[in-house]
Amino acid sequence: MKPLPLLDGMDVTELAELLAHHNHRYWDLHAPEISDYDFDKLVEALKAVAPDHPVLGSMGPSLSGKGVKHKVPMLSLDKCYSDEDLDKWATSFVGDAVMMPKFDGIACSLHYDSKGVLVRAVTRGDGITGEDITTNAREIADIPRTLKTPQSVEVRGEVFMRLSVFAKYKAEGMANPRNLAAGAIKQKDPKKSAAYGLNFAAYDVVGTAAKTHDEELKWLVAAGFSPIDYEVVTKADLRAAYQRMAALRPSLDYEIDGVVFKTNRNDEQDRLGATAHHPRYALAYKFQGDSGTSVLRAVEWSVARTGAITPVAVVDPVSLSGVTVTRASLHHPGFITKLGLSLGAEVVMMRRGGVIPNVEFVSKAGDTPVVLPPACPACGAKTEMRDDFLFCTAPKTCRGVQIGMLGHFSASADMLGFGDTILQQAFDAGFLRSVKDFYTLKATDLASLDRCGDKVAQKLVKEVDKKRTLDLATFLRALGIPDLGKNVSKILSEKYQTLDAVLAVTEAEFSQVHGIGAVIAHNVIQGLKDNADLIKDLRQHVTISAPLSPSAGAAAGAAGAAGNAFAGMTFVFTGKMQTLDRKGAEAQVASMGGTALDAVNKALTYLVVGDLKKPGEKSTKEKAADKLVAAGSTLKIISETEFLSMVDDAQALAAVAGAVQTVSTPMQTVSAPMQTAPTPMQTVLEPMQTVSTPMQTISAPVQAAPALRTMAGARVAFAGTLGSYSLADATRKLNELGGEVVDSVDAQTTLVVVGAKGKAGDKLTAARKLQGSASALEILSEADFGQRVGLGQIALF
Repeated sequence: MKPLPLLDGMDVTELAELLAHHNHRYWDLHAPEISDYDFDKLVEALKAVAPDHPVLGSMGPSLSGKGVKHKVPMLSLDKCYSDEDLDKWATSFVGDAVMMPKFDGIACSLHYDSKGVLVRAVTRGDGITGEDITTNAREIADIPRTLKTPQSVEVRGEVFMRLSVFAKYKAEGMANPRNLAAGAIKQKDPKKSAAYGLNFAAYDVVGTAAKTHDEELKWLVAAGFSPIDYEVVTKADLRAAYQRMAALRPSLDYEIDGVVFKTNRNDEQDRLGATAHHPRYALAYKFQGDSGTSVLRAVEWSVARTGAITPVAVVDPVSLSGVTVTRASLHHPGFITKLGLSLGAEVVMMRRGGVIPNVEFVSKAGDTPVVLPPACPACGAKTEMRDDFLFCTAPKTCRGVQIGMLGHFSASADMLGFGDTILQQAFDAGFLRSVKDFYTLKATDLASLDRCGDKVAQKLVKEVDKKRTLDLATFLRALGIPDLGKNVSKILSEKYQTLDAVLAVTEAEFSQVHGIGAVIAHNVIQGLKDNADLIKDLRQHVTISAPLSPSAGAAAGAAGAAGNAFAGMTFVFTGKMQTLDRKGAEAQVASMGGTALDAVNKALTYLVVGDLKKPGEKSTKEKAADKLVAAGSTLKIISETEFLSMVDDAQALAAVAGAVQTVSTPMQTVSAPMQTAPTPMQTVLEPMQTVSTPMQTISAPVQAAPALRTMAGARVAFAGTLGSYSLADATRKLNELGGEVVDSVDAQTTLVVVGAKGKAGDKLTAARKLQGSASALEILSEADFGQRVGLGQIALF
C-alpha cells in the first residue's frame, strides 16, 4: 500500500481527482493503492470542503450492466475511529443499540414480491443507482428464492466470500476476498458465478411491521436467511461491545473492517432521519488497522529519563497491515493488570492508525503470571510501585535515566547525530556521563566508538559547537525537569527574560502565573533547585540568550514589528496580479511572518485575488474558497488592493509602535489618525492606552495567531467530552503544531486535556497519579488548551 499524500495543501479539484482515482482502483480494478483507513480520510477531506461534490455521489463501482434506481437510497454509513466519537453519537438517541459486524463485501438489496418470490437483486452502486445482479444472486445459497414468510419486502445485506473458500484463490495470487467477490457477482454466466461459492449476510429489511431492529433481524432468520452475529447493547456497554467484536474478529471465517451500531427502536430511527450522505441512526466504528492473534512470550522492561520503567510485550510474529510485528508497548504495569496479561496468553493485536502496534485484548489466558522486576533493569537498584507505575528508586545514578537525560538534552538543543547507540557507548566509555560533558567532547574519544570514525566524530563535535548559544526557553526545557516542557519554559522565558530572574522566582509567585498553578510551580521550582549545580556547570560552556524584552522593541524598529504582522496566517494567491507578481507577493508574506500556500484548504486565512482577473471569471481556487465560506469557514477572500493595504497598514502601525513603545506616561497621543489592528499586532500596541484622534478600522482584518506556534513532540490525551471545539479540530490543530493525540495516559504522555462536558474518567485519574511521580505531565482544562494552541478564540477588533 502507498502512503496517502498530504491532503491539507490540496484544493477541491485535486482532492476530487485523487478520490476518483482511488475509487476506481478500489471498486473497478480491485487493486487498491491505499488502505481503507486512508480511503476514508480522503472521502472525509473532500466532504469537509465540498460536501455536495459529484465525486462523492459516485462512490462505488462503475455500472457495467443494467442500471437500476433504488426505491429507497442505499446510503453509506457515517464512520468513527474513537470511543469519544462513539459516545457522542450515543447521546443522539433514546434506548438501546444493536451491534453487528461490518462485513467487508459487496452491499446489495433483494426485492421480494407479495408472494415472497425474489424478483430483483441490485448492487448498492453509488447509493442511488445500482447494477442488476438478479440471475447471479439466485445462485447464492444464503439467498432464498422464496421467503418462508411471504411478504413484499426489500432485504439489504452483503455478498461476501468466506476466508476458507478464499484460501484456494489466495494461492493463485488473488488480493483479497472482497475483490474476488466483487468480480464473481458480476459474472455474465450464472454458473460461473455460482462456482465461486459466495455467501450473503442479511442485516436489514424494509417493509415489515417490526418495531425494533432486533425484531427485524429475527424476522430475517424466520424468513429463511442465515443468522448473523449481533447483540442488543445498552449505551453504557457500547465500548465493551466493540471490544468483544474486535476480539472475535480473528476467529471469524469472513472479513470485517469494523462494527456497525444501529439505534434499536425504529421510531427513533424515523425521528433521527438521515442526511444526504448517511443515516443519523447508524454508525460504523472502523478498525484503524489490521488485527491479528499472537502469543505473549515475554515482557521486557525499559527505563525512561523520568525513571519510569515501561513494559514491552514480546510476541510471536504476527502480520498487521502488511508489517510483521514482534513487539508492542504495554504502557505501564497497571495496563498489564487491566488486561489480565500472562505469559503464554493469546492476545489480539492491532496497528492503531495502521502504524502503532498495540495489544488490545486477551482472547485466551496464559499460565505464567507477569512478574514485575524487583530491581531496575538498567542499574540494579530497587524498584517501587507508585499507583499503576513502576519506578527506579535511584534515578540520579541510574544508567537508563542518565542516558535518557542525555538524549533529551541533545534533542531539545537540536544537536543532530546523537542517536541512542552513540549515547549508550559514550556513556559506558565514561566520557559522556552528564549533559555538561557534551561541551567537552573530543573527536578522538568519539572516534573510538564502534562505527563512528573520525569523520562522524568531527561532525558531532562541530554540532555541539553550534549549540554553545541557546535561547532561555530551550535551555530550560533541555534540563528535563518535570513539568518544565516547551510550554512552561516559554512562559518562564517570556515573563522573566533572564536565567537569573527565573532562578530567583519563588514557588508562590510562579503559581500565580496564568496556566501554571500550584503543582506545576512546585515541580518546576524544586527541579531548578535540585539542578542548581548542573545549571552552574552548564553556564561555564553555554551562552543563554534572552527573548527580546518589550523595552527593546523600539530598538528593533518598525521592520521587526512588521516582520511578525502576518505570523500564524496563511495566504493563497490566484488570478493575474497588477502590482506584484506571484513570487513577489509570496515573498512579502514570508517577510512579515506569514506562509504562502499553493492550494486552498480548511486552515487557510486569506485567498488573495489578483486585480487583473477578468470580470465574472472564477478560478478553481476561488470556487473552492466559496465552498468553504458557505460551509462556515472564517477564510476571507480579498483583492490584491486590499492585500497591499494590509501590508501598508501593518508597516505603518509597526513604525508608530516603534516610536511610542519607550514612552512610559499613561496617556499616549498620536498626531495623525491611528488605525487599529487585531492580534498578533495588538501586543505591539499594548503600551498605548488612549489615542487622541478617532480610530479607524482596517478593511481586511488580520486574524489572531495562537499564543504558541509549536507543540512538536507533545503527546496529548483528551479526557471527557469537549464542548467549545471538536476532537477532530483539536487533533488537526495539534498535528499542525507538531504534536499527536494518544489514546491512553502513560509515562510518555506530556499533556492531558480535560473536556468541559461529561466525566473525565480513567485518563484523568491516571494523569493525577503520574503528576505525583517524576512525570513531566501537564493537566489543562479545555479552555486553557484552546488558548494555548489557538482553538475557540475570537479575534478582537
